[in-house]
Amino acid sequence: MQTLDIASLGFPRIGRQRELKFALEKYWRGEIEQTQLQSLASELRRTHWQWQQAAGVKQVPVGDFAFYDQVLTLSATINAIPARHRSGEQVDLDTLFRVARGRAPTGEASRAAQMKKYFNTNYHYIVPELTAGQRFEIAYEQLFDEVAEAKSLGHQPKPVLLGPVSYLYLAKCEGEPFDKLSLLPNLLEAYQAILARFADQGVTWVQLDEPILALELDDDWLAAFEPAYKELSGQGVKLLLASYYGSVAHHHELIKDLVVDGLHLDLVSDAEQLTLFGASLKPTQVLSLGVINGRNVWAADLDILAERLRGLVADLGERVWLAPSCSLLHVPVDLESETELAPELANQLSFAKQKLDELAALRTLLLTPQSEAAQAIVARCEARRQVREQAANPEVQARLKALTPEDFNRPSGFGERRLKQQARFRLPLLPTTTIGSFPQTPAIRGLRSRWRKGELTEQAYVAQLEAVTRDSIARQLKLGIDVLVHGEAERNDMVEYFGEQLDGVGFTQFAWVQSYGSRCVKPPLIYGDVSRRQPMTLAWASFAQGLTDRPVKGMLTGPVTILHWSFAREDIGREQIANQLALAIRDEVADLQAAGIGIIQIDEPAFREGLPLKASDWKHYLDWAVAAFKLSAAGAEDETQIHTHMCYSEFNATIDAIAAMDADVITIETSRSHMELLNAFEDFEYPNEIGPGVYDIHSPNIPTVEQMVALIEKAATKIPVGQLWVNPDCGLKTRTWDEVEPALQNMVKATKELRRRLG
Repeated sequence: MQTLDIASLGFPRIGRQRELKFALEKYWRGEIEQTQLQSLASELRRTHWQWQQAAGVKQVPVGDFAFYDQVLTLSATINAIPARHRSGEQVDLDTLFRVARGRAPTGEASRAAQMKKYFNTNYHYIVPELTAGQRFEIAYEQLFDEVAEAKSLGHQPKPVLLGPVSYLYLAKCEGEPFDKLSLLPNLLEAYQAILARFADQGVTWVQLDEPILALELDDDWLAAFEPAYKELSGQGVKLLLASYYGSVAHHHELIKDLVVDGLHLDLVSDAEQLTLFGASLKPTQVLSLGVINGRNVWAADLDILAERLRGLVADLGERVWLAPSCSLLHVPVDLESETELAPELANQLSFAKQKLDELAALRTLLLTPQSEAAQAIVARCEARRQVREQAANPEVQARLKALTPEDFNRPSGFGERRLKQQARFRLPLLPTTTIGSFPQTPAIRGLRSRWRKGELTEQAYVAQLEAVTRDSIARQLKLGIDVLVHGEAERNDMVEYFGEQLDGVGFTQFAWVQSYGSRCVKPPLIYGDVSRRQPMTLAWASFAQGLTDRPVKGMLTGPVTILHWSFAREDIGREQIANQLALAIRDEVADLQAAGIGIIQIDEPAFREGLPLKASDWKHYLDWAVAAFKLSAAGAEDETQIHTHMCYSEFNATIDAIAAMDADVITIETSRSHMELLNAFEDFEYPNEIGPGVYDIHSPNIPTVEQMVALIEKAATKIPVGQLWVNPDCGLKTRTWDEVEPALQNMVKATKELRRRLG
């Protein structure tokens, strides 16, 4: 009887109840020893491997676990650690934390490494820093220890590594510019040594991820693949080349001739490439079919998938693997934890653990289509489709159809608006502000938890939040910040808070997803047409503004970010959802403006995240993403100043679109890049105002006045000083007041020093 293997490209590591997050933070605070952290990590790996084996995965992924980021773990493995983060010759776990956070329980504090979005996902990786002539060698044992651990538990491990070409592509040059590909020969020697170690440990398959193959690459990068994989072959292990997040059909001629034993395709992003690669597969090669979406939580139409795959499976037989489209890192761990979801919604969902079960169900449909089990699977698929059809809202759809081009533009151009805003607010040179949130202390989180459990009345809850807001305003006034925020004590998350107040959006209890390090988010579920029931932020914005004569920003999350940081239905167009969200935000802007809130920030940190990987596909996305933002802001009067915020983005390629958003002020993350990201705004001569971040809020380190002065001065060499604002990189909810107050005090001092120098 024919068999079909189920493959896993990677599993979430944070834990069903975010166990790794809490253990990491305890370790960083010095509350537990490293042995306790390692023990908890081992328990998580053991559980996740058992789950995957139970679902039919014969070779469990190893190397998908990381204490901060898997790219950083690889950098440590090959000794690509910046000198400033070393504490002696040894590379250990604390070394990784110094790279990622700028600080660990041991060693000196130092500037953290740059963090960027991993392709078009909400996951962030630590950017490798490489120098000309860099040498690579095995220096960190975590990967090999985990292979041994998996084998000791009776599993067959399949190590997962970022491929060498993608690793170099994602790295940055430190010091004088050089060709990163010049480092490839020595890097390949390090990879050969790693593969040889795996072979000695009894590994059969190694998965090498080359996600840059989904990009449109220059010839030099394309030319690197053939010799690289020729060098890596013959090390005693079989190589599975994996790419994801997009189609690789445009590189078919290159990929089909690479010396690899198997190929993984993301068929969720492009199902049509299956025909192309299926026809050119070598007789000895395996084809891993990424047919279950590893980036969304909606259950697949398995019956439709089975019909599409049936012919190929019959032709290739056991050389086919069934797999998710990519690592399951991007989805929550286990749907079984969700005990309060409405059954009709829960039945539509599939988390990481369930996606492996979906693969097992798909195998049943393919191998025994007439069985009773197969018929039950088909019936469930048909029932889900019927439920989806019932989520439409005709009123929302009619409002979208009634939109005109005028609804997407503000009344006047920026030049005219700026004069009116200057007359209204009379802000000083280099106005200071923050991005929105202040520390979410244990007391605030406990307050929210007690309220949600019914242990605190609504009246008592509001009274205590009012006290926190008064404190936040008072602290900012004492610090001398020019444009204030209310601190967002009432908000659990910048997307979840809004989603909870929108129709067509559902929520989970424990569907956490790792964003970076110990930072997790719980994305809303967009299951139908979206609309606003009532004002969402008006009461708190008005309360805060009533405490001071200084402007207090109204704080909103933009439509594109809400869309990208939610799990949106796959059968509703993303442009349509974005415009529905934009109308909801537009209504909120109108309410804030009518209440006298003169500065409104519409955050879009995920704007670039939705950008297709291929530049040739960008225009369509940028057109509708810009339009959605403009629709949300276009109801603002000239005197109302609209801000937006973006973080961890590379702006060079999209600067035209960012300018087209026509926000009066944009604030961006720039401190970790040491203002490198401002090059795009300098070369483009960005017309509006801009606040480059001078305080890295993802590190516990407190920047000095001198460091901030240097950053502001560097920014002023790229952007006219009259257009500059001064602010942190991002919101401050994850930091403590002991860190935040001295950092903001130094920010204000640095600004005053620059104002003094500039007269």
